[in-house]
Amino acid sequence: MNQSFYVDDLIRRALQEDIGMGDITASSTVPQEQTASGRFIAKSDLVVCGIEIVERVFWLLDDRISLVIGAADGTFVKAGTIVADISGPARSILSGERVALNFLQHLSGIATRTRSCVEAVRGTKARITDTRKTTPGLRALEKYAVRSGGGSNHRFNLSDGVLIKDNHIKAAGGITQAVRAARQTIPHTLKIEVEVENATMVEEALACGADIIMLDNMSLEDMAEAVRLIHGQALVEASGNMGEKDLLEVARTGVDLISIGALTHSITAADISLKFN
Repeated sequence: MNQSFYVDDLIRRALQEDIGMGDITASSTVPQEQTASGRFIAKSDLVVCGIEIVERVFWLLDDRISLVIGAADGTFVKAGTIVADISGPARSILSGERVALNFLQHLSGIATRTRSCVEAVRGTKARITDTRKTTPGLRALEKYAVRSGGGSNHRFNLSDGVLIKDNHIKAAGGITQAVRAARQTIPHTLKIEVEVENATMVEEALACGADIIMLDNMSLEDMAEAVRLIHGQALVEASGNMGEKDLLEVARTGVDLISIGALTHSITAADISLKFN
């Protein structure tokens, strides 16, 4: 990852939150000179993501700790795989264990879920994308995890592009008014996406030159009809509880993108443990 300052700040805050004034258990039970070695082990099939962050956690905590990575970010591993070996001062390893695992399990959970969605639409033209429904403060890491799982990123933040949704349309007085106002304001390099709910809205979004049309909570039949109407004049994105849908059936309607908020907002952490040798 190329965001070391951002990541280091997150890690330092996480360590401060977890260690507080000091690790009472480790300091009271483990001799200061005691060393230890151990292994991070995948306890289920998963896509690894966050192992470089684990390495950084321990380096910031105690640079005498050594980590040997066995599976790089983005690697699919089977249950029982050794993801990394660790060695160094026992107290420091114990103090950083929970923070390291929190990052690793959470991000690997996102990458694993993303991979399953990508696999579900393999053989179609549809791409799986995330949304802005991310954990506050962790967006960059969570979107990185989506990419590690083979998915694509939607907007990183509100300055990345225009996405005119239902409330924007109501506030602006309609789709046409909203798109015209945006065109007069934004640089020519930015694209405009419009959220629609029916064929009439699709036709209006097309007529005013939307670059991307988001089909929100449409049935499979309505999505297929919308794709037919759009006929390549704009990119087509399927959205709205897609994490609960049959993704292959959605992809077969001909949409270009399937955005899934559940990739980041309601993920199950991957099962990974650290065991001392």
